[in-house]
Amino acid sequence: MNDVITIGEAMIAFSPQSTGPMKYVNMFEKKVGGAELNLAIGCSRLGLKAGYISRLGNDEFGKYIYNFARGEGIDMSQVKLVDGYPTSLNFKEIMEDGNVRTFYYRDKSPTLAMHPEDLDEGYFEEAKILHITGIYPAIGEIHIDVIHKAIELAKKNNLLISFDPNIRLRMWSKEEASRVLAEILPHVDILLAGDEEMDIIIGEKDPKAIIEKTKEMGISYIAVKQGENGSVGYYNEEIVEAPPVKANKVADTVGAGDGFNAGVLYGILNKWPLEKTLQFANTIGSMVVSVVGDNEGLPYYEDVQGKLGEIERIER
Repeated sequence: MNDVITIGEAMIAFSPQSTGPMKYVNMFEKKVGGAELNLAIGCSRLGLKAGYISRLGNDEFGKYIYNFARGEGIDMSQVKLVDGYPTSLNFKEIMEDGNVRTFYYRDKSPTLAMHPEDLDEGYFEEAKILHITGIYPAIGEIHIDVIHKAIELAKKNNLLISFDPNIRLRMWSKEEASRVLAEILPHVDILLAGDEEMDIIIGEKDPKAIIEKTKEMGISYIAVKQGENGSVGYYNEEIVEAPPVKANKVADTVGAGDGFNAGVLYGILNKWPLEKTLQFANTIGSMVVSVVGDNEGLPYYEDVQGKLGEIERIER
């Protein structure tokens, strides 16, 4: 049984070998990216069993991603390599302060070859949490249908539904994102969202206002991500403001939110108190930003314990 399954688009992420505007960068390193796959990797490194549902191009990049994910312990049984669809790419621009811009090349995504009827209900029967994001439905209209079918199967088989809006305004407008993602919210059990994203979807940016409004929709577990300001969470009538954890350095901010999400899901599955869960998740986010790459900085469980001072790390 998988603890967490997720559905999304994996990509080859080209990371620059120098900082500054991309037009002046001449060398890039091939890495693997994609928010949902990052989440699965983050969960796997913490010790959870994670499964991934997707399609990849039947090309060298697709095979590389497939083998990379398997090497991370991800169940790839629901991933197929398809002909006629090139594996998606992105190129990152990283500035000196760690801020990142991403340039996507994902037309004719391999995930467009997947339809609602391709989802295997048996796979949902053997899982605990379905994690979805707002990136996948932004790629194509068919993905909206796939997401709703996945939600239907998750509800039928008593999975908790975890949702990160993860709005990418390079992919669709604020109006489109708000319309599509607002339809998902009433089906969600665990909301993992940035304050600015929720401002787009429900017109609220203040964490406590977000909590009040989404509580009314029936969402039982809410974590509002505020980056360098920490996070605010709600569960079982308790609201916790979790302070930020200082990063050793900020090298690349991509993947920090996915790491935070993995930390929250780990805490939920282990029935931790809200405060402990948010502190754990904030700590993971701070560790991710110190490493260049979408998922290279996602820590193993013992790494987080070391950062929290729960165990002594002997370096030599």
